[in-house]
Amino acid sequence: MLDAPNRSGGTATASPRATATQSADAVPPALAVRCTRALMSPYARLTLLLTLLAGAGVCVLLFEPQRLLTHGWPPQLGGAAAALVFAVAYGLCTVAFVPRPLLNLAAGALFGSQLGLGTALAGTVLGAGVAFGLGRVLGQDALRPLLRGRWLRAADGQLSRHGFRSMLAVRLFPGVPFCAANYCAAVSRMGWLPFLVATGLGSIPNTAAYAVAGARASAPTSPAFLIALACIAVPALAGVVVAWRKRHHLRDR
Repeated sequence: MLDAPNRSGGTATASPRATATQSADAVPPALAVRCTRALMSPYARLTLLLTLLAGAGVCVLLFEPQRLLTHGWPPQLGGAAAALVFAVAYGLCTVAFVPRPLLNLAAGALFGSQLGLGTALAGTVLGAGVAFGLGRVLGQDALRPLLRGRWLRAADGQLSRHGFRSMLAVRLFPGVPFCAANYCAAVSRMGWLPFLVATGLGSIPNTAAYAVAGARASAPTSPAFLIALACIAVPALAGVVVAWRKRHHLRDR
């Protein structure tokens, strides 16, 4: 509290105890601001992203979603509810680095060719959107300053200027890791809509082939199964040939 007014008409200064109390009250807000800035820094967010991805990978190792191929879907779920749950689980599993071919086979084996294809595509777009959002919010600010190499800058420029057709080509081209494409696109300046639309359209051929193969796995000599295998093997072989030729072309340069 303030001291009483002195006889000359002035007012005495605050007591030392009051001054110390005010200084102590002023410290926490400043400390909170510094802590907030540190937690929201680009590298802190990138660390959070890596921690989330590592935790997701550990969960996959513990719960083993590939058991769906051998044990089947829980009997208490059926119809549209089962397809919706599977699509959500599919999307989360792709974020946790579960291979999409395995999930596509499971979709076909559990729901048939048509519903399996629709469910797998919904999960594909959902998983890509989640990964894109995580990379854009938590990783872009920290990773963009690292784009100093010529090939990295070229890839970033291609994705930023021609997002839709670039991502469509990436999805159609076999052998490009799904998660890597998601996070590379997130670091670039590609928009959400071109990324999601190109992902949905570009994933149809490969997803359909795996879904049909999963649905007809019980009849491996059927024409549908053999055609599906051909649709899987031929693009994969073409991708290997193109990659091999590009590799030698870059080496010659």
